[in-house]
Amino acid sequence: MIPPADLTFRTWRTRDVDALLKHANNRNIWLNLKDRFPHPYRRADAESWIGMNHLVLGPPVNFAIDIGGEAVGGVGLEPLDDVFHRTANIGYWVAEPFWGRGIATAAVEFITEYAQRNFPLDRLQAHVFDWNPASARVLEKAGYVCEGRLRRAVVKEDRVGDLLLYAKLK
Repeated sequence: MIPPADLTFRTWRTRDVDALLKHANNRNIWLNLKDRFPHPYRRADAESWIGMNHLVLGPPVNFAIDIGGEAVGGVGLEPLDDVFHRTANIGYWVAEPFWGRGIATAAVEFITEYAQRNFPLDRLQAHVFDWNPASARVLEKAGYVCEGRLRRAVVKEDRVGDLLLYAKLK
């Protein structure tokens, strides 16, 4: 799929609170993300997220996925430390009405290029719950390779599942 022509990636803005409330408060999104992404997603969660991103020193690491001036998802990276300091995790989510339009793949391609240009990284990686094959396809389309399956590594709502590890090397 070709993503919409008005798709952009930008830093989070205070005025994105209402869009976050509209799009992030969705159980189907939450089911495929870590529990640190709250559900239900409340105004305080949106305000905290946006405020935290305004405090970042150095290059930003989290971006709004914007279509037509409205935040409809997020994409970001989490640089690791210690012996993993040349690695970063990436993550993304797209509002359910926008699924299947190539937006997530475009977001992964954006964050990959951005991370490689702005951070001293050799490796980008993403974790996908095995019950989310659409997210695995997004990563594969963006050039990531499945390196392994961590069996029975995650629990979401008492559902035990495998975690797929995808990576792209510089």
